[in-house]
Amino acid sequence: MSSTSALIDATPAQIFAVLSDGWNYADWVVGAVHVRAVDPQWPEAGSRVHHKVGAWPFMIADSTSVLASDPDGRLELKARLWPLGEAHVDIRWNAEDSGRTRVTINEQFADGPLLALRNRLNDVALHQRNREALRRLADMTRRYAGQPDERPVG
Repeated sequence: MSSTSALIDATPAQIFAVLSDGWNYADWVVGAVHVRAVDPQWPEAGSRVHHKVGAWPFMIADSTSVLASDPDGRLELKARLWPLGEAHVDIRWNAEDSGRTRVTINEQFADGPLLALRNRLNDVALHQRNREALRRLADMTRRYAGQPDERPVG
């Protein structure tokens, strides 16, 4: 399993605000390129974001569903990428004494042909991908809070 954490200058409520808008999915999930539809109940358990992943012309249309959701600190997802398989993604967050929020993404392949890649090398690749996802989540959280983007462009 790949586990990646970051401290984000935001409250837990601000983190959840970004995650609870399913139309943001392709903006913070590395590899997702287009959100096609979002169930109105997102992020309640059982709801889905319908998306495309990959690069044109090799895009796959599938969905990510919510397994569990708690605004106080957890969003558990099943990300489908069939015919390649699916992944289990567990996102947790908690306030730190510094006024920031620690966000952790735990991810692993759970079914399908990609399951054969479940090894240390794959965990390193997922870690790098989720590091970028957390950077994007931090940027979006600043934007939601009306703060300027502090990262240099380029």
